[in-house]
Amino acid sequence: MDIDLLQKLRRELPPVFTRQQASKLIGGLYAPGTLANFDSRGDGPPRRVRIGRRIGYERDAFLAWLGERMKSCAENATQSAAA
Repeated sequence: MDIDLLQKLRRELPPVFTRQQASKLIGGLYAPGTLANFDSRGDGPPRRVRIGRRIGYERDAFLAWLGERMKSCAENATQSAAA
């Protein structure tokens, strides 16, 4: 897991931000629609804020979720390389 990336995001992200902002700050790795799909399946960040039709993520919950996704991707890559 890239701790430097998560620390940089912690400094740059406001306490609450939109899916669009999240997508931009992680370099488009997840599009806003992909984040919405994760949310609809119950696989997205655990805490969200809803104002009208807009969804925002709480910084700490989003970063914990992103860190876990990065960790599981790294583990899967290691297992695939070992096979």
